[in-house]
Amino acid sequence: MDKILTFPDQLRLISERSNVFRAAVAAAPSLDVQMLTHPSRTLFDHVQHVGLGRRKAAAIVTAGPADGPPEESAWGGGTGAPREREALLAWWAESVGHLERVLREAGPDRECWTWWADSPSPQTSGAWARRQLHEIAVHTYDVQLTGGAPKPIPETIALDGFDDCQFTLCATTVAWPHDPAIVDYHATEGRSWRLRLSDDGAQVTRLAPASGEDPVTVDASARGTASDLVLFFYGRIPLDSLQFEGDRRIFDQLGAWDPSV
Repeated sequence: MDKILTFPDQLRLISERSNVFRAAVAAAPSLDVQMLTHPSRTLFDHVQHVGLGRRKAAAIVTAGPADGPPEESAWGGGTGAPREREALLAWWAESVGHLERVLREAGPDRECWTWWADSPSPQTSGAWARRQLHEIAVHTYDVQLTGGAPKPIPETIALDGFDDCQFTLCATTVAWPHDPAIVDYHATEGRSWRLRLSDDGAQVTRLAPASGEDPVTVDASARGTASDLVLFFYGRIPLDSLQFEGDRRIFDQLGAWDPSV
């Protein structure tokens, strides 16, 4: 059976990844260096953006059930992050520490607003904890890459992260606007997912380990480490970094598709 990270796992790994993020920022030659994955941002801009995102998530969980996210005054305060490096690192640690405290006090089952209401993922504080872990993990890679020393997302986080990519960010009831298609993703660590695209939306299933001939004909498939699958999904590495087969256009269509429009 596929292992989904527990709520305590998520909180522990949020702390661990945030410390790695902090270390990568501390090791960077300058806060003014341009981000390779976000060319319009400096490293300072990136830390501020990611830190404010954690504060916003904490405010959403604190607010509980709602029709939308809280006003910026509840999490941004109208002020940015400090520009001196040590103060910025302390601000980052406080941003994530506040998020961790809010999540721990809420527990995994508090209902709250989410922007993924039409996906199978729950609208709960636990789902927010999962999202926060994987966002921090990818942003940590961004900082490491800019510093010249990128590292793969750890396997346990990456496997759960790609599962979250599929069930939270991809699965939807919004009609697929192109020809119906079936896409398989295979992590070399032994887990697989199937994405069915049709007028009924994007439906995801976890595939059991191969036990014989699969009668389903897929239109495209991609294989790689769980880390590479996550980084591909978030646009950090190209499709050519994976082993892929089938109709390449489907991956292009997926990358351009915004079901909210």
